[in-house]
Amino acid sequence: MPFLLYRLSRFLRVRLQGWRLPLAVATFVFLSSWLVMWLVEPAGSGIAHPATYWWYFVVTSATVGYGDVFPVSTAGRLVGSYVIVGGIVTLTLLFTQLANALQSVRGRRLRGVIPLELSDHVVLLGYWPGRTERIVAELTAENGFQVALCAWDDVPENPMPDNPAVHFVRGDLTHEDVMSRAGVPAARTAVIDGRDDNETLAIAVAVDHANPDIHLVAAVRDLGRRENLRYVNEHVQVVQWHMPFLLSEEANDPGLTQVYNDLMSSGGHGNTYSMRVPAGFPHRTVGDCQTWFGRTFGATLLALRGGDGLVVSPPWDVPVDEGTTLYYVATRRIDVPTGR
Repeated sequence: MPFLLYRLSRFLRVRLQGWRLPLAVATFVFLSSWLVMWLVEPAGSGIAHPATYWWYFVVTSATVGYGDVFPVSTAGRLVGSYVIVGGIVTLTLLFTQLANALQSVRGRRLRGVIPLELSDHVVLLGYWPGRTERIVAELTAENGFQVALCAWDDVPENPMPDNPAVHFVRGDLTHEDVMSRAGVPAARTAVIDGRDDNETLAIAVAVDHANPDIHLVAAVRDLGRRENLRYVNEHVQVVQWHMPFLLSEEANDPGLTQVYNDLMSSGGHGNTYSMRVPAGFPHRTVGDCQTWFGRTFGATLLALRGGDGLVVSPPWDVPVDEGTTLYYVATRRIDVPTGR
């Protein structure tokens, strides 16, 4: 009987595919064993009764064997052995199919071909070996964002499979299908890191079409393309391509790029200046200087350089000695006479 079962399983494996194979084996073993058990067991045993046999079949084929129902004849015990072997074969086929299904899903995820079930995440469009890993590390370090990394078809599978925060999508980055699979309509931020500025512009069009309200950040080689991108989305934040750290900073803290650009622009609302503390300067700590700068000039002290070197955002109790250089943001340069 086990030999016939083995031959049958080989035949069915060819004829049946997927989950149908273990189901067919289990059905055949159940019906054939029930029929033989009904023929060989004494009528008084009751094991072949329809209300009883299904329970006996389940516990025996699963090799649990509670012992509350059992055959009394030698032929019945042989049928029980057949059910045990059939159960082992069925479970083996079932677990093999389950493992194949899980492996198939994992493989499809690695290849980036299935839709992601994410929301309030960051979509990073474009992959550069090394550069993208640094951007992702900064994106996920502080706020723990989930990242949907989208790459062209020349990246065959997820380049960061060991990072659970990175989910992979592959395809045409300007296509609606990629926008959908990456969950752009439900994302909080899209970071575009294209291969050139024309591609970045094309990707921005696709992103804006999928989610006009998304926080959009784009890296460009030529900052003159900023206006072209603003035709697409007037709120886009544009950073220079060679400053990738700004991409993650803007994604984590929206609007920060605009602050940087304003500080670095001579036509901004505030410029950065420095002054050397003269002899007789009356404000002897950072706190005193910060209060004086703010109340008198509407300025903000950023950093100082003293004997210990440059200190950005120094504590208020740090002393300000003669010769210390102060760096501040103001609408104009402040001339500081001594003795006041």
